[in-house]
Amino acid sequence: MELSPLYAICDADVCRQSGWSVVEFARACLDGGATLLQVREKAAGGRAFLADVSAIVELASPFGATVVVNDRADIARLGVAHGVHVGQDDLPPSAIRAIVPAPSIVGLSTHTDDQMTAALSDPIDYLAIGPIFATISKATGYEPRGLDVVRRIAARASAHRLPLVAIGGITLARAPDVIDAGAQSVAVISDLLASGDPAARVREFLRALS
Repeated sequence: MELSPLYAICDADVCRQSGWSVVEFARACLDGGATLLQVREKAAGGRAFLADVSAIVELASPFGATVVVNDRADIARLGVAHGVHVGQDDLPPSAIRAIVPAPSIVGLSTHTDDQMTAALSDPIDYLAIGPIFATISKATGYEPRGLDVVRRIAARASAHRLPLVAIGGITLARAPDVIDAGAQSVAVISDLLASGDPAARVREFLRALS
């Protein structure tokens, strides 16, 4: 599959700290031209999470944008989202597929070579690697991997026809180097809120990555 070079992560907690609701932030990203969004709500109850996902899917429809839900396959299915992204401690991709079968998207986060190797045999549509740089947006328990790891993992993922998403500490200044290293997409959280104008920031990212 082809991924947008910018993967906008709509994290409810990060949005709230900057004075945005996750739905308002998603709307701004869409207005800026984002076509790939992930909705993440670690602290929300299921009802609130579903309401936000449903609202964002509805907003994304006129833009032809793809909405992926973090962790919760049930929310993705009920909210008619386009896919699910899971981590190493979540349900395995094979179980996710039982809830959201193809053509729904399934993405998987990895942090080590062993995790990445195991992921190559999973029923996933893209592979994520991180953190690439130091980040305060999400505690992973892993040290920054750097661009050399992106280059190495990208080569292996490409051999399996898996797009690579890089995440962790990626800023507007760093994003082009990450794409040049072999990532098909960069997942960005905090830097989209850095200027106070997410729509304009998304446009800057898309120009830099075009």
